[in-house]
Amino acid sequence: MKRMKNKYKRFTFKRRILMSAAALFILTAAALAFVLVHFRVTEVEVIGNHHYTEDEIKAMILKDSFMDNSLLLDLKYRSKSIDDIPFIESMDVEVLGADSIRIMVYEKTLAGCVTYLGDYMYFDREGIVVESASEATDGVPEITGLNFGSVQLYKKLPVENEDIFKEIMNLTQLLEKYEIAADKIYFDLNMNVTLYFGQARVRLGNGNRIDEKIMQLSAIVPSIEGKKGQLDMSELNENTKTLTFEPD
Repeated sequence: MKRMKNKYKRFTFKRRILMSAAALFILTAAALAFVLVHFRVTEVEVIGNHHYTEDEIKAMILKDSFMDNSLLLDLKYRSKSIDDIPFIESMDVEVLGADSIRIMVYEKTLAGCVTYLGDYMYFDREGIVVESASEATDGVPEITGLNFGSVQLYKKLPVENEDIFKEIMNLTQLLEKYEIAADKIYFDLNMNVTLYFGQARVRLGNGNRIDEKIMQLSAIVPSIEGKKGQLDMSELNENTKTLTFEPD
């Protein structure tokens, strides 16, 4: 009789464990289902992107399974930056609510690019090569006229006069300020500058009055797009009344 009671107690204990485990499993499954359903991301705000489109940035962040869930995104990216994407310094993900996140994009500052062995080598304001690509990227001008030997990623372009990088950065910032998109920027041995817009050339000369030249050029560029020839602004001064585009 006593043996039967002990056997019954063991059976009851095992049943309670199984029932508790089953209840825990059901609660966990219900909680997971609630999280997956009620924390699904439907609104994404992207800030700071220029090189990549908003849809491309979203695809990078939400590419993995269940990564359209705000809680899982918060766990994955909390105090962690994304820094393995070309042209991107880092990206941070901020969860705004159950169904909304904000992606903050910090792009690398690119001064220009040079071509080397068929690739485009992008460098920053210090002349450090930070990216390489087989195709040109919009908004970053190709710099020509520089003399260099080999080019290595994450190392400085080996040019003779490193002051050229300050000139390049100053010029590209002015072009961006006045919303001018040059295809190429050519520097001669004396650091005189020529801008290329397709087959149209604009001679800027040296750095004298460069801000004024670029400001005036912003109103001229639309009229020379698609044309072949040259506009000489190298001698622009306070007495200059007209600028003439000379067809080739």
